[in-house]
Amino acid sequence: MSAMREIVWDTETTGIMPGDGHRIVEIGAVEMMNRTVTGRTYHTYLDPQRAMPKDAERVHGLSSAFLTGQPIFEQVVDDFLAFIGDAPLVAHNAAFDMEFLNWELKRAGMPIVPMTRAIDTLEISRKANPGAKHTLDALCTRYGIDLSARVKHGALLDAELLARVYIELTGGRQIGFDLASDAGRDDTAYERVSLAARAHDASEEELVRHASFVSGLKDPLWLS
Repeated sequence: MSAMREIVWDTETTGIMPGDGHRIVEIGAVEMMNRTVTGRTYHTYLDPQRAMPKDAERVHGLSSAFLTGQPIFEQVVDDFLAFIGDAPLVAHNAAFDMEFLNWELKRAGMPIVPMTRAIDTLEISRKANPGAKHTLDALCTRYGIDLSARVKHGALLDAELLARVYIELTGGRQIGFDLASDAGRDDTAYERVSLAARAHDASEEELVRHASFVSGLKDPLWLS
């Protein structure tokens, strides 16, 4: 069976609507093979070539001063597309990240990535836990994932956390019966030993004690 490759990813942006002129300022992505993180990652900051709104800066901590001089999207897009390849793209609220990615691709005159490649952990969580909270923080808390490093939003850290959440949401690391059978198989040879049946008849002493006990009962049903 061929290995299943997936990319868990996240973006940080200057705002919530690319149609209002907002841009991606950070991309982080984590490679998974058969629902196991491989250690291969992709990360870049981007110069949005526009001012950073204060509300957005409070979320991710990325200022205009820090981002000025970082690469622009057109300079990194080939490397990013090479990293993701044709793998499914796992994101939390995937429509948001996909909309921004495709907006940037269209600005660069490149083909968009179809939404059919997106896997949305927000939708998975809503179906699995209706009525619960579905933020990344809430999901990490639910599954016992350490959040101590997440002081502010960060694309690569959030992608790494989401990869662990995704594993939990989709049933844990054991995703195939072949893995389970390999892990649990024991080829040691054992000798089968047969034991003689043990006697269960009551002794004479036990029968006398039982008769004495029954004689002290008032109108037992089994003697009527």
